[in-house]
Amino acid sequence: MAHNDENIIAYRRVLDLSHPISPDIPVWPGDPAVDFQPVSDLADQDYFLRRFSMGEHSGTHLAAPSTYYNDGVDPDGIPAESLVAPAVVIDVRRPASLDPNYTLSAGDVADWERTHGPIVPNALVLLNTGWARFWDRPARFLNAGDDGAMHTPGFSLEAARFLLEWRNVAGFGIDTHGIDAGADTGLTVSRLVLARPALVLECLNNLEQLPPAGATVVVGRLRLVGGSGSPASVLALTP
Repeated sequence: MAHNDENIIAYRRVLDLSHPISPDIPVWPGDPAVDFQPVSDLADQDYFLRRFSMGEHSGTHLAAPSTYYNDGVDPDGIPAESLVAPAVVIDVRRPASLDPNYTLSAGDVADWERTHGPIVPNALVLLNTGWARFWDRPARFLNAGDDGAMHTPGFSLEAARFLLEWRNVAGFGIDTHGIDAGADTGLTVSRLVLARPALVLECLNNLEQLPPAGATVVVGRLRLVGGSGSPASVLALTP
């Protein structure tokens, strides 16, 4: 149990929502590859050390408002208190399995609320599309079509607007490579969310192990000064 003067978080389990990072992970076309290079080894220098490089939006990561806006904050400028939030998980695995371009609608949100109650303010809405099961198959995870678009599910602009304006959510997360459906090549949902600004988490893992409500998400990010995003270590504290 962790607490401060105002908040108490009670939990029974800590769940890792991040993917392991290796050179074989899915990488958005045009982004730099993940690369590890040895610096020293135990045999010669008595300690093991590598350096690594990767894009700021690779692996499980967050996007900062500076991705699209000159006056948007960088990863270092994201307030620490915004990195801890109650989680709401909306399960769209079935429709997404039937239609890879499926988008969460405002009607879907209303259906979720009829079952689980209103989404609380400052919640982080996580969309479980089932896409994490393709993580070890990068081409399938990105699902690029002959039209050049990535055919992956995401949030609709309608649902994102509703959640931001009427539920005052703190952010959005998804298990695909973007909160926008892949067919939305203008990335309109990301632009809307980051303009607020609200949190954007992508390439999440293990969402099927979370309850629809009641968990708390804790996001660890690299404080990359002047950056556009950051690889993230995302933990869920579940009741």
